[in-house]
Amino acid sequence: MGAAWSNWSGSVASRPDAVLRPKSEDELAAAVKAASMVRATGAGHSFMPLCDSNGLILQLEDLPGTLTVAPDRQSARAPAGWSLKKLTAALWEEGLALANQGDVNPQSLAGAMATGTHGTGRDLGSLATFARGFRLIGADGEARWCDAMTEPDLFQAQRLSLGMFGIAIEIDFAVIPAFHLEERLEKMRWDEVRERFDDLVAQHRHVEFWFFPHADSVILKTLSLTEPCDAPASTTDMEEAAFRRVLNIGAAVPWLVPPLQKLIMKTPLDGHRRGPAYAIFPSDRTNRFEEMEYEMPRAAGLDTLAEVVGWIRKKRLPVSFPFEFRVVAPDDIWMSPMNDGPVASISMHQYVKMPWREVFRDAEAIFRAHGGRPHWAKRHTLTRADVDALYPMAERYREVRRAADPRGKFLNPHLSELFA
Repeated sequence: MGAAWSNWSGSVASRPDAVLRPKSEDELAAAVKAASMVRATGAGHSFMPLCDSNGLILQLEDLPGTLTVAPDRQSARAPAGWSLKKLTAALWEEGLALANQGDVNPQSLAGAMATGTHGTGRDLGSLATFARGFRLIGADGEARWCDAMTEPDLFQAQRLSLGMFGIAIEIDFAVIPAFHLEERLEKMRWDEVRERFDDLVAQHRHVEFWFFPHADSVILKTLSLTEPCDAPASTTDMEEAAFRRVLNIGAAVPWLVPPLQKLIMKTPLDGHRRGPAYAIFPSDRTNRFEEMEYEMPRAAGLDTLAEVVGWIRKKRLPVSFPFEFRVVAPDDIWMSPMNDGPVASISMHQYVKMPWREVFRDAEAIFRAHGGRPHWAKRHTLTRADVDALYPMAERYREVRRAADPRGKFLNPHLSELFA
């Protein structure tokens, strides 16, 4: 076997035959054509074994390419392997931006779209909804283009592809004029948030909150449009280091997790930043964790979170990270968990030094009971039968995959179980 590879959290590790960083499209195409099994990886932020492979793992950061803006300035085309950090900085230089982002930006553009990665906003969909077309290297090593008019079935499947329809090397996507954001953080009692949340969502472009399960208040975050201004200095490193000390204490002495969370929520909060949108959306995440995220029917979201938190409190479980609660607009993407109406997104995290499998398993049962569907890149235990029950277009999606990749070159054991 060749070089080792692991994901960001360290929970998925592979010994592939090779890890290749191609320097040209020709080199990439030849490698794909010759390989029997191929997976592409970006920053490794998938917690599921989406990139796991004992064949060839591709990393596309070194492929040449530039940002090209359409004449109408409503779309742009960029290398699929660019990180969101690199992409959004380049867009800003052109006076443009993505309409929305999540709260981290190391992921590749292709990886974020392929897994349905999203931010928050009542009227804003996942990054996959921005896609307008893809240039792919197919299993035969040949390049092809797909969009809504050219190979439309392939395009519809590729919008949230899990990397199974080819290696994306260039993506055309929607953009908007550059904008600035004001971030405000405040502490609010959990019962007040439950009462006011719908009004808050209606009042702000972006609303989310973090909820330590053993505390009585949440950290509410709003992002609103503001006048142009410079980016603020970052204090994230200091904040992450302080939180890491708390996490390590909880890992060593789990029964201290509940009182530590109450203590955290009593500390002062520096809650105001303004700047370019691409600088305000993301935060650094240096404390490693494992994550499960379920997209709930919007109407069930707060009640589901209350049930999960109540269960954790009753059991006094040492869940060390806060839950993250967001809203996302619906879409029409075949395998998107947002394709059945507006959703409330509930992200559950656990520190990497603490057990997570059993607590995630039991929490997942609660999410599923309330009609939730998982984020494809976050921990879940869906079976093939579950996929068919949750996604009416699942078999058509498989048919398009089989046509694009008859020998299953872009599958791995995890994906084969669900989509072969």
